[in-house]
Amino acid sequence: MVDDEELTRTGLRALLSAKPDLDVVGEAADGAEVLSLVERLRPDVVLMDVRMPCVDGIEATRRLRSALPDPPKVVVVTTFENDEYVYDALRAGASGFIRKRAPSRQIAHAIRLVATGDSVLFPDAVRRLALGRPVRRRAATGGAAALTGRETEILRLMAKGLSNQETAVQLRVSLETVKTHVGNVLAKLGASNRTQAVVLAYEAGLVGAGADDR
Repeated sequence: MVDDEELTRTGLRALLSAKPDLDVVGEAADGAEVLSLVERLRPDVVLMDVRMPCVDGIEATRRLRSALPDPPKVVVVTTFENDEYVYDALRAGASGFIRKRAPSRQIAHAIRLVATGDSVLFPDAVRRLALGRPVRRRAATGGAAALTGRETEILRLMAKGLSNQETAVQLRVSLETVKTHVGNVLAKLGASNRTQAVVLAYEAGLVGAGADDR
């Protein structure tokens, strides 16, 4: 857990330690401490605040992804879902975000989801944030052109916030088939995870912002 407010860390630790399948292995008060702590403790997931005084969660996420061959998943813990910092953290490679005041079951569910390779998205919030950002069509055009029809369909369902299992049910295919398609989408878009693929898709216009895509 990474947060500059000790009270927040104490509260999260108490909530998560009560879950039998979750272990809180370490805490940091600033993003500057994250890389060394992760290298020593090797957690599966990092709960990352974004607004911290020295090194913010965006830069800390970038450092994890650039310095480690197999970085942990990052879940941004935020007060406001439309925070621009959150969007930048998603672009940096965070797997999703959750509100600080969310019920403990939701936070625990978010941790479990990203630990297994899924993402934690609020589709409407991501859509609103993406609409306010510069379009980067050139960066994604090549990858988009290489997507098959099924892969494009998978990407749209990812943008709606569906998990791999929910996507498999909706498309009536196996979970392994969905995972294979998701892996192909990430590779073709040059994205590090599902969330980053969705962000890139919105920015490049691959996923529309209208009601038909909700």
